[in-house]
Amino acid sequence: MAPSGQTTTPDVQALLRDSTLAGEWALDTSTSTIGLKSKSMWGLVPVKGVFREVTGQGTVSAAGEVSGAISVAAASIDTKMKKRDVHLRSKDFFDGDNFPAITFAVAQLTPAGAGVTVAGNLTVRDRTQPISFPAKVSVLGSGEVQLDAAVPVNRADFGLTWNQMGMASMANTITVHAVFRKR
Repeated sequence: MAPSGQTTTPDVQALLRDSTLAGEWALDTSTSTIGLKSKSMWGLVPVKGVFREVTGQGTVSAAGEVSGAISVAAASIDTKMKKRDVHLRSKDFFDGDNFPAITFAVAQLTPAGAGVTVAGNLTVRDRTQPISFPAKVSVLGSGEVQLDAAVPVNRADFGLTWNQMGMASMANTITVHAVFRKR
């Protein structure tokens, strides 16, 4: 295995193939973060936020197949600006009262390049889109796996089209630092 918890693609392939990672995994909600980055004011002002309520689980089969899901409470978005947070929770954006969860369900994890490619379905406001993205994986012993990624999404794909005077970007990035611990 590579030093400092960094896992190379051959390491990930070997750990999946030899069943080292097989079993049930739970997202460590105290150390995992799911964030959101965007730009407003015609691309001049960065907007960052985090979802304060995150849950998740995963399974690695004896054959090395990975499945699982991460869910965030839409109403838990926190950009450190109360007025903006209230607006993001409203029907203009996440509509947290009617669509309380944003979920990503993993369909496949494939070693690739310097990490893995994660493929699955992202559901926001009852609209599901297939997405895939590269991620970095760190395996810290046999009991902890960390996955880090920056996932580009177009919010219009999920019906989040409110955009007063074209000020807000449709291009967003979901930032993921997911820490899974073996059950």
